[in-house]
Amino acid sequence: MNNLLGRVIDTKMTDENEKYYFLQNSGSVFQLDKAEQVEPLHIGGHFKGFAYENEDHKLQITSKIPKIQIGRMGFGTVVQSRRDLGVFVNIGLPNKDIVVSLDELPTIKSLWPQKGDRLMVSLSLDNKNRLWANLADETTFQEISQPAPKTMKNQNLKATVYRLKLVGTLVITSDYYLGFVHPDEREQEPRLGEEVSARVIGIHPDGTLNLSLKPRSYEAIGDDAAMLLALLQHNEDHSLPFTDKSDPAAIKTEFGISKGQFKRAVGHLLKAGVITETKTELKLKTEE
Repeated sequence: MNNLLGRVIDTKMTDENEKYYFLQNSGSVFQLDKAEQVEPLHIGGHFKGFAYENEDHKLQITSKIPKIQIGRMGFGTVVQSRRDLGVFVNIGLPNKDIVVSLDELPTIKSLWPQKGDRLMVSLSLDNKNRLWANLADETTFQEISQPAPKTMKNQNLKATVYRLKLVGTLVITSDYYLGFVHPDEREQEPRLGEEVSARVIGIHPDGTLNLSLKPRSYEAIGDDAAMLLALLQHNEDHSLPFTDKSDPAAIKTEFGISKGQFKRAVGHLLKAGVITETKTELKLKTEE
């Protein structure tokens, strides 16, 4: 049995009932749901499909062959978790989710993957013929990755967390670039398998990315500062003829906020390093 489950195998039809064909390989009988089969099978006919034990503990074979198999990696989607067992991953089978053992998951339960998160796994079979999903190791991610171009500095991107370490978080992007998030560049530690929104803050010579999960300083400012920034960005000369010394009534008329609000907003933008202030105007800094 150990050379059958979790793999694509060839079988021969030996029987059928109203719902299933029954197919045999090496003395083991697998059921095939007739709803899958466009062309009917006949006694002695051959069928190639993916073999597994379904949730009712019956041997089944399917034409819906998953990318994830024994010896083959792919991303599966987490569908549920059990604190005493691990997390269940959907790899594309009709009636079976595969467990990633809690032995492979973070010690801290809050960092376990949640429903909808993605894990790169392959399958293995234990001595009781049970299929398990096993997390890809770092060597696998190195093998499937590609170096990021130098032009990615300061770009925003999405990435999936694949390893949690004391020194930081390891991620892989949808374009298979590898990235690292230092603890100083995140507000909280992301979960294993979580998709994060990140910003490229550095690129190593080998093409791996240094990433930040924190917003740019000007993205963390309040509504008033965001309004001033938008006005500066859209004005043709990227300036406003106002400073923190301007008349309160003029500020109220122009921006609809008090002078105190205006001064706080200007202070945020100055601290963020996105504007300069002269005696007569505010000026948007040009990005280098």
